[in-house]
Amino acid sequence: MTITGLLFILIIGAIAGWLAGKIVEGYGFGLVGNIVVGVVGAFLAGLIFPRIGLGFGGGALASIIHATLGAVILLVLLRLVRRT
Repeated sequence: MTITGLLFILIIGAIAGWLAGKIVEGYGFGLVGNIVVGVVGAFLAGLIFPRIGLGFGGGALASIIHATLGAVILLVLLRLVRRT
């Protein structure tokens, strides 16, 4: 992995985590937290979406959408776990 690839992952993760925090009200984690939520969300979406036949293509915008949807799923699951 190159420095450029790592930087791309961090930027996409930060954007996706921030967007997911805005979509799922009540979550704000700061820059590092947003990166973690976005990267974990992208990993989660990478596991789930191909199994259900959902694909977004390539490119930065598709990566942001993919990671954001995964991060939203992650935050909703965290909310459900915290309530019980």
